[in-house]
Amino acid sequence: MASIERTAYPRFKPTPTTQELFELYTPTSEELIFAQSLTRSPTHRLTLLVLLKAFQRLGYFPRLTEVPVAIVQHIRGCLRVGEDVAVGYGEPRTLYRHYRAIRTYLQVLAYGREARHQAIHAVYAAAQTMDNPADLINVALETLIKERYELPAFSTVDRLVRRVRTLVNQRFFRAVFQRLSTADQARLDALLITDPRLHRSVYNRLKQVPKRPTLTHLQEWLDHLTWLLSLGAVEHPLGGLPPLKRKHFALEAKALDAAELRDVTAPKRYALLLCLIQRMRTQTRDQLAEMFIKRMHTFRQHAKEELARLRVQHQEKTVQLVSLLADVVTACEHPSPDEEVGRRIKGLVTARGTPAQLREDCEAIAAYNSDNYHPLLWRYYRSHRRTLFRLLHALTFTSTTQDQSLMVALDVLRAQEGRRGEWLTDPVDLSFASERWQRTVGRMHEGMLQLHRRHFEVCVFWHVAEELKSGDLCLAGSEAYADYREQLLAWTECEPLVANYCRELDLPTTAEAFVDHLRSWLDDTTRRVDALYPTNGHLVIDDTGKPSLKRTPAAAPRPSAKLLEAAVLSRMPERNLLDVLANVDYYTQWTRHCGPLSGSDPKLDRATERYLLTTFAHGCNLGPMQAARHMRGAVSAHTLSFVNRRHVNAAKLNAASRDIINLYARFPLPKLWGEGKTAAADGTKYELYDQNLLAEYHIRYGSYGGIAYHHIADNYIALFSHFIPCGVWEAVYIIEGLLQNTSDIQPDTVHADTQGQALPVFGLAH
Repeated sequence: MASIERTAYPRFKPTPTTQELFELYTPTSEELIFAQSLTRSPTHRLTLLVLLKAFQRLGYFPRLTEVPVAIVQHIRGCLRVGEDVAVGYGEPRTLYRHYRAIRTYLQVLAYGREARHQAIHAVYAAAQTMDNPADLINVALETLIKERYELPAFSTVDRLVRRVRTLVNQRFFRAVFQRLSTADQARLDALLITDPRLHRSVYNRLKQVPKRPTLTHLQEWLDHLTWLLSLGAVEHPLGGLPPLKRKHFALEAKALDAAELRDVTAPKRYALLLCLIQRMRTQTRDQLAEMFIKRMHTFRQHAKEELARLRVQHQEKTVQLVSLLADVVTACEHPSPDEEVGRRIKGLVTARGTPAQLREDCEAIAAYNSDNYHPLLWRYYRSHRRTLFRLLHALTFTSTTQDQSLMVALDVLRAQEGRRGEWLTDPVDLSFASERWQRTVGRMHEGMLQLHRRHFEVCVFWHVAEELKSGDLCLAGSEAYADYREQLLAWTECEPLVANYCRELDLPTTAEAFVDHLRSWLDDTTRRVDALYPTNGHLVIDDTGKPSLKRTPAAAPRPSAKLLEAAVLSRMPERNLLDVLANVDYYTQWTRHCGPLSGSDPKLDRATERYLLTTFAHGCNLGPMQAARHMRGAVSAHTLSFVNRRHVNAAKLNAASRDIINLYARFPLPKLWGEGKTAAADGTKYELYDQNLLAEYHIRYGSYGGIAYHHIADNYIALFSHFIPCGVWEAVYIIEGLLQNTSDIQPDTVHADTQGQALPVFGLAH
């Protein structure tokens, strides 16, 4: 049975607030007249109004014993009747007659066959793409409320949803099963066979995670993709299965081990395995693309460091050559015949080396005198060449723009893979490359453009990585690097909505008017900022026009502040973290979000206790083993690990955080700090296990780790937290943080440092 707490099935609050009592449970004059017309005794009048207000709030008739005392007392006070007037009926006939009268008054139909049919049709349609029972129950409730039907008991809705969901899923499973041959079934069953020597099955290999993006691990992950592709076709058997269903079935399979999957019926087992294989293929392609991008970034860092080292190395030669040039200029100024000046210059040159040596020194210094580190990339790319060509053959890239020059260059690169010559004479369009890259790659020889093969290879791979990051290239069979155009609505669907959208936001509806509006807005803002500059003591603009902010000196705490801190600490009792978690759960029931992927009630003994202990173990970074050791037998490490794998994921943790944020924001204390209209974005470096794609070397801190990126509201509530790599620009995640924040606190202004500056972010923020 699905947990009622995870659904929108209406229920009474245990302790309604005074405002809720006044707004929701105060009878109107019309309702008082309605009750007066149907009843004669104060008892029946009170009971009828309790049922009426309860039905208006819930959509169904609760047992009178389930109505909170506060609601009864509030309605009793509105009727001005004493405590001796009880709630209840002596005869069931009166109760049912009042039921019918309330339905007629509210124009609501009783739940019956027609209501059941409408709910079944709605749930059946939703179950084609949705799988969580709680979501399907909400669909049924929404349909019944929309059609003005009385809501049945929760158990009735739950049984209806379970039957329909099972029917839909079984049809999907049978369809997949019928498309599989005997050989396909045998190949899938072989994944679940445990090797007696290793005590592991091949199925565990499906759930492997990538390590650091080194050359060795990149090669291993390419082998992993090859192995995944060798498991056979999955698109044909899974044809007709919606993407959301595939994702849910893959998560369900990933949470099970081989022994548990063997106990599942064959049609469902094969469907789960195929969905997991497809999901792992998609994620592996994403991870390979990410590893490739990071390797190219590493090449760039090494090349920059090498360029700086070469500059230092050539500094002495530069001084010698400048000294030679000064001596040559001095010799030219001497009033001697040209022949004697020439002999003197030749003597100066030969005294410092042969002309060939000096020419080589000049060429070396000229080559590395600029910031162009591109010629140095080859020495780091060379060891990766074979692997990167494997990657090129394993992945399918497509351009998302009309410019196909990079795709043509990729075709040339594949065709020239076996070449060993230094120069390519075939014409190639290099318009995709920057001017610096074009100078590095090409040269004019006898009136024809020739391409340096090595630099051309690096150039193409370089721009593949750059355009993958920008979205100008997409990766077939990927998710993170998929073609974003497939997720956009057609312009024919968007165009009719533009006028209303612009009207709601008070924006012009044409491109020209919109640009004029922005220019006018920016001009007004700049004039206002310029007018305030003379009185701004924090902003300084130097002679070059560069603005900078003065560092605000920290004020020393006053003695009264220290006294206040001591008084607060003296009144703040020490709390155990587990007690804090339990208290917060008592008020928010945040553990209701934890549970099996199926959406049903957990079958764990003392489930709430297990969720609290699991949160403590992982939230404090102890892990299951250490937490179980310190709890002295209260819970086993296996139980903590099991609960974390089967009952908790990121989406459920975010939902629990949202509940806690919403409740905490209602307290007086955070309101004293701020209104929640502004937020600050910043990141904090944490040390992480280095064998994963997220961990990177942080230059400033000199160690491996990741950045915990946060949005903190002005009332000191963390609205968004996400781990990002050390090298990524934080501005990329500003918009994502705003979109993923589903709490009641919705800031309209975000403050960030240099890492938060980006032109696309400013544009999207408008």
